Formats: sequence, C-alpha cells, structure tokens
Amino acid sequence: DAGVHSKAWYAATCDRKMAEDALYRSNKDGSFLIRKSSGQDSQQPYTLVVFYNRRVYNVPIRFIESTRQYALGREKSGEERFDSVAEIVENHQRTSLVLIDSQNNTKDSTKLKYIVRVS
Repeated sequence: DAGVHSKAWYAATCDRKMAEDALYRSNKDGSFLIRKSSGQDSQQPYTLVVFYNRRVYNVPIRFIESTRQYALGREKSGEERFDSVAEIVENHQRTSLVLIDSQNNTKDSTKLKYIVRVS
C-alpha cells in the first residue's frame, strides 16, 4: 500500500470522468486529487489529477518494482523517485510540478495547492 488510503486527497471510488468534473468545478489552479488508474496496472497504480489554466491533467504515477519506489509520468533519466505517493504530494506542495500538454507539447507548472474532494 502506497500510504494513500487515509489521505484527504485520495479519491478511492473515483474514475477519470468524476475526477475531471470535480476539478473543473473547483476551477482553481493547483487543485488536485489522486485516483486509482483506469487500467488497474501494478506498474501504474495511481493517477495524479491536476487542474491548471482551465485544463485538467492526468499524470500517471508509476511503481518501480526494482526499487519499490514511485515516480511521475513516463520513465526518464534522472527522474525524481519517491518512497510513497504521499511523498510525491508533499514534495509538489513545496516545489512546482511540470505539466506537459500532450496535444500541443506545451509545458506549464504549478504547485499542488487545493485538495479536491469528490462527492
């Protein structure tokens, strides 16, 4: 367990559409939650969902079997790795998270500021 179940930002029963709808309703840059990934894949167990600049970003959280750590997005050299999903959240509440728009390849960045609860 990645230490997510007791956290306010973890939306256990939430799918992608519910998460996106909740974030659009919040309409605040830096709003976020974490949900289970749609594919239920052990290599990518969770997704970080972030609202920024009127858009919702779904950022995969990967589990790295060899080191038992977590990382964001696609594998890349020199990537930051974390011992838990909570550490990812805590880190990006202090330091900006880079958001890449896959459609037009633009980059934005924001800190994780507001926890969104899905009702």
